[in-house]
Amino acid sequence: MLTTWLNTHPALDYQPLDGSSHADSVGFALVSGLFQMKFLTRIDTDLPADQLFDTVGDFAALERLLIARGAAVTRINPSEEPGIGLGWNIGFDWRGRARSLRLAVTRFDRPEHITLAGRSDALDVAIGVTVVALSRSRSRLICETELRPRNMKARLMLQTAKLGKAQLDRRYQHRIEEFLEQMRAR
Repeated sequence: MLTTWLNTHPALDYQPLDGSSHADSVGFALVSGLFQMKFLTRIDTDLPADQLFDTVGDFAALERLLIARGAAVTRINPSEEPGIGLGWNIGFDWRGRARSLRLAVTRFDRPEHITLAGRSDALDVAIGVTVVALSRSRSRLICETELRPRNMKARLMLQTAKLGKAQLDRRYQHRIEEFLEQMRAR
């Protein structure tokens, strides 16, 4: 096996492409995993788990919140029931350019889990929200966001962002806390 000085991970060694080796699929998974970025936060609240789930799963209030921040939000499926199949086309300005995101609910397990999947020109986005009951009157919100690049420009952006990951984690924590407070106020 040939290893270059750029490659310090042994599973990423160059392998023959004969299709018989399991190392090709493992190496591909490792390479694609190197360019993703995950954010995770846990927030303890004084709300019961059912009430916290209803607060976070209030998609109409979420739409109003996004519109108040300047985003253009259009429902893909105009059903009123929250659940799988509900989706949005979201347009917003970020860093001086117009961006678009298509977001859909892929899992809705009341009263504990919501998963959203999205796709923009540059990134694939997966958002997971889990509510855990700590007691009858307390619960924990666990939010996880995963970003995967879809092109080389996005890959470079994520690699650069990883240099400031600690600061981004703090900002993510603050934004989720702010989001929860705004959703509770509605």
